[in-house]
Amino acid sequence: MRIALFTEVFLPKIDGVVTRVLRTLEHLEALGHEVLVFAPGDPPSNYAGARVIRVNSVPLKPWYPELKIGMPTPNIAKLIEEFAPHVVHLVNPVALAAYGALSAARRDLPMLASFHTDTPQYADALGLGPIRRAGTVYLREIHNLAEVNLCTSPQMVERAEEMGIERVDLWPKAIDTVTYHPDKRDPEMRETLTDGHPEHKLMIYVGRMSKEKNLRALLPQIRKFQDSGVRLAMVGSGPDREELEQDFADTNTVFTGYMSGDALASAFASADVFAFPSTTETLGLVALESMASQVPVVAARAGGIPFAVTEGRSGFLFDPKSEDEFTEGLEKLLFDDELRIAMGAEARREAEESSWRSATEKLVSFYEEAIDRHWARAHSLSTYSLRMRLFGKPMPRPTDLRGNLTDDIPGNR
Repeated sequence: MRIALFTEVFLPKIDGVVTRVLRTLEHLEALGHEVLVFAPGDPPSNYAGARVIRVNSVPLKPWYPELKIGMPTPNIAKLIEEFAPHVVHLVNPVALAAYGALSAARRDLPMLASFHTDTPQYADALGLGPIRRAGTVYLREIHNLAEVNLCTSPQMVERAEEMGIERVDLWPKAIDTVTYHPDKRDPEMRETLTDGHPEHKLMIYVGRMSKEKNLRALLPQIRKFQDSGVRLAMVGSGPDREELEQDFADTNTVFTGYMSGDALASAFASADVFAFPSTTETLGLVALESMASQVPVVAARAGGIPFAVTEGRSGFLFDPKSEDEFTEGLEKLLFDDELRIAMGAEARREAEESSWRSATEKLVSFYEEAIDRHWARAHSLSTYSLRMRLFGKPMPRPTDLRGNLTDDIPGNR
């Protein structure tokens, strides 16, 4: 199968969406599929066998300068026509991927969109609340161009449906249990994360540092616990990092900057507790990576987190409005060694119940469903052919990877 994938974020940026895209590309390649990626910023030209097309972009200043907004160009449409995809995958369509949706619709191509970020909710956190309503309508219209819309947790399926997004389903969670493993625990990394006090208890946060992550909820916690020999490591960066460093300056907190690969896996495994106050996660991939590292989680009971973390098994969940509940969960795991070890072992077992291979195989079945639905709908709507004749530039029906006619492509039988 040939898949054209439009994504709003990609390497060298690292976040949960990028991680899911990368693991998916790796496993799509292993399954024998061909992918063409369109990405903003300064991505590599290839990844896991997929050709990556760099799209001109501009930073989202002043709100989020790290985030690059891809700009549509005529070359994108030309490359799509040359590639002749069986399906187009739109990752978090807002700008570049939204253009991908319009381009695919004009060319009569099946589409699948994945909803990874509750953008209207992020708009509030970034001080862009006035555009929330218009943004919700815009996202709904873009997503509803797709034959299948996927969310990464049941909670986000409900959220998407509340927004009026149609044909919604669940993209199963998946965890890299090879890279993230308790064997990656390292004394030197713990020395770094605790600022030279490895004997102290260590809370860790890993991820983007921006307003919507609610990271200042960690400030009263480290102030409560630091006199009892507790340290906090903040791993990652983002537009809010400088202010956070100022706010946490009088606490036992280390800011490490971005980490990746073995260093990141070692940071996870070298901690005692993963502290995760974010209320805007559609899944919370970093929580899953902590669980795979055998480190239990204390996280906000919000968004997709309850799908990632099983209450009382892989961690504790707290009411985001209750500072005391957050304190209680952290206190239990920081100071009860027997409980922390037992819950860490359960977290690892839970992580092992998912795999990227199975999640990607399920994604491929959704691609096939999008193709089936597209051609069935195209032939059943009387207004479809008129609209396409007036405004479209339909491409010939794609052939399979061997160049044959489309008898074995779903929807073209």
